[in-house]
Amino acid sequence: MTVLHLADDGEAADLAAFLSRLLHYDRGAAVRLQAAGTALAVFGRPPSFEVLAIRAVRLSKPYENGLDVTLDVTVSAGELLESVDEAAATAVVPAAVTGPPWAGVLPPRGGWRRETGLPAPGELRTAVGAAVAEFRSRTQELAPERRTRAELDRIGREIWSRTIGETRLPVRAVHAAQSLGFLRPRGAPGQGGAGEPGDLGLLSSGAWLRLRTPYGSIAVRRAGLGALDVSVR
Repeated sequence: MTVLHLADDGEAADLAAFLSRLLHYDRGAAVRLQAAGTALAVFGRPPSFEVLAIRAVRLSKPYENGLDVTLDVTVSAGELLESVDEAAATAVVPAAVTGPPWAGVLPPRGGWRRETGLPAPGELRTAVGAAVAEFRSRTQELAPERRTRAELDRIGREIWSRTIGETRLPVRAVHAAQSLGFLRPRGAPGQGGAGEPGDLGLLSSGAWLRLRTPYGSIAVRRAGLGALDVSVR
């Protein structure tokens, strides 16, 4: 049994919240875990958004059961959530599962550079709210015979593929960040402090863009670049 010792009960609560949100969008969700030393990265892909979500978790000590340096395994998000003990700040790594295709293609570890033009957090949340309202308005205006899955998907693709401000970041990436709890203000439940996230930023590396927040990151492949600059691990 491989036991992860999380830094504190707050880390355990945030990990559980992240897994719960993933499972809200996909009851059969899998996550890929990568750890080295006292740093754990949890990768998931909420299907509604077509992005990769990454939650960094601090460990209080390296994991047990003879794993010396690294951990890299894909597991059931539901089983991992069930194993989280918030009071003890521990989680048990479930048995490995056959990973979905996305789990074999992750963003690069390094080579990230900061992109300019990202609006302030409040403006990002406003943009997401406006996109959600537009989607609801346009779909509600459809005649019953036109309210098909294909038409709803078409409207959704048009709205969520728009870019934010002067950046290349699609609105769906910001929507995913907000829906997964990555874009909440400091001082929101489960976090100390007050005000807006201090290290919100937009980064790029090859074909990837990454929206980084203090609570997690959203990575997305830029359209039209095919399979260039991927990291298969």
